[in-house]
Amino acid sequence: MLKRFRKGETPSVSVQMRDLMFGDVPLADWIKSGADGEPWTSLAAAERALWTDRVAARSHLESVLAMEGLETRQYLEAWHALRGLGVTPPEAVADQVLGVVVEVAMPEGLDVLGAYSDHSARYWNYSGAGVVWERPDGRLDGPIDALLGRGQVLCGQIGTWDQPRLTDLPADQARVSLLTPAALRFGQGPFDALAADELGGPVIAAATQLMQLLMALGSGGSNA
Repeated sequence: MLKRFRKGETPSVSVQMRDLMFGDVPLADWIKSGADGEPWTSLAAAERALWTDRVAARSHLESVLAMEGLETRQYLEAWHALRGLGVTPPEAVADQVLGVVVEVAMPEGLDVLGAYSDHSARYWNYSGAGVVWERPDGRLDGPIDALLGRGQVLCGQIGTWDQPRLTDLPADQARVSLLTPAALRFGQGPFDALAADELGGPVIAAATQLMQLLMALGSGGSNA
């Protein structure tokens, strides 16, 4: 499904809209964005058990990881909650980049792009316009894979972040966040410097290409 949001149909990028792109919000907040059935049932059960039965909470969360065909952000949320329980992902998957989120602080506001291993993507423009790509077809698979691949290369060169995710972004700066089962990794700096960086530059270039394709789809274009 392709959802288009034009200027005036949504507010400018809100904290909630941005935060839901990272797969790391508290389970109680994530569940509010969902629906009936799985994986929401198991996530809700895990959230109820977090403070009373950590073994049960872990079991519910691991059952989500075992479900096939879920949205990537569901797996990221499960891993985030499991890390809070002291669970360490297996080495084989710990540093696998499941999503890349690129934030750019424009003079008018924040632009945010997210791409995920399920080949979904979403882009929010500072104006409130945006596109949510839920993979109705494979047209964007290549550009999304390219961005994830560039992110994987970068992932091997930067350390993990064990503090709460940063939310403020100074004007004219960009931040590249790499979403893995083990932890968040990110790089941040002035946009021009990041775009010219040997490792950050390819990520910015791939993100820019994907953003342009999403914008074309959002405006009714077909050059994706």
